[in-house]
Amino acid sequence: MGADLARFDRYVLSQLFVLFGFFSLVLVSVYWINRAVILFDRLIADGHPASLFLEFTALSLPNVIRMVLPMSAFAASVYVTNRLASEGELVVMQATGYSPWRLARPVVIFGLIVGTFMMVLTQYLVPTSLEQIRFRENEISGSLSSRLLREGEFMNPTKGVTFYIREITPEGVLKDVFLSDRRNEGRTTTYSSVEGFLVNKPTGPKLVMVNGATHTLNEDTRKLTKTNFTDFSCNISSLIDGPGSFYKRLDQHPTIELLFATKLVSKRTSQTEGRILEEAHSRFNQPLLCMVAALIGFSTLLVGGFSRFGVGRQIIGAILLLVMVKLVESIVTDPIRADAQLWPLVYAQSVFGFGAVFIMLYFAARPRRLNRSQNLVEEPE
Repeated sequence: MGADLARFDRYVLSQLFVLFGFFSLVLVSVYWINRAVILFDRLIADGHPASLFLEFTALSLPNVIRMVLPMSAFAASVYVTNRLASEGELVVMQATGYSPWRLARPVVIFGLIVGTFMMVLTQYLVPTSLEQIRFRENEISGSLSSRLLREGEFMNPTKGVTFYIREITPEGVLKDVFLSDRRNEGRTTTYSSVEGFLVNKPTGPKLVMVNGATHTLNEDTRKLTKTNFTDFSCNISSLIDGPGSFYKRLDQHPTIELLFATKLVSKRTSQTEGRILEEAHSRFNQPLLCMVAALIGFSTLLVGGFSRFGVGRQIIGAILLLVMVKLVESIVTDPIRADAQLWPLVYAQSVFGFGAVFIMLYFAARPRRLNRSQNLVEEPE
């Protein structure tokens, strides 16, 4: 009987992984295509080659996979459990005396394997790929700034901005620079200078204007203010519809840095320590959620038993449980971000999910014990 059960475990695992691969492929394709359309509009429209578009879509793939893994694990678990129940295989295994706790073993193994893959994604692949995206975006922003360096041409790099350079000397000096900024509603600011320079900084390229004046028009009061300056600088990347930021976001930092250099990361990113610890521990919590999703799909259908009317209600119940798990996350998010000492609450949704699975498996096993006790009572008669 042990050999039969081992074969049953291998059979269930093989079915889970086949369906998991199928659902992952479908969901990743949907998410990836959606992101690819946005990247295509952003990069190809700016005249960049298709190879850059393919590079960015490939770098975004780990993060897309991270988002769909729990959904794929849940869908595979529900589909396989439903098929095993409808074909009577689960009923046969339960009739031979095996409890729902034992039948859940292949699902637990499946959840552990998927969770391990998720751990690799959250701890290494996703931060590394996002960091590489940031690096390439900064390079693109630098190349985009060169689009402004055109002599004798009025350019509109973004809505509400007009830029003009009369001449660019061989030494790189910009002659007679004009910049009009109308992005703030009700106010127009115009900068003009005799000379200008383009300076590369770690935070991005800056335009330095020398010996000029600023004119600010308040359209409500019709008041014009003039300010003369000796030198003035502005971040040129803010004048262009380019992607990316020159600073690391939290999801681009390694986990060890988030955990042991929290205060330093807080200064660099202007995020609270609670938000930083939430990001760090969520990378450990997400693999647990993969197991939770798979076990919820299995236990919800198992507790409902066999029905000629299908398992529609059980599937809806499983989806509602996942919604409740997500709701727990939204409830604890604000307290964690306000108080870094509450970081253990990050795992509240996993604890809630495992608790729900335990209760459902308990009730799935309870009818069998009740039936056995009834049979023992009736047997002396």
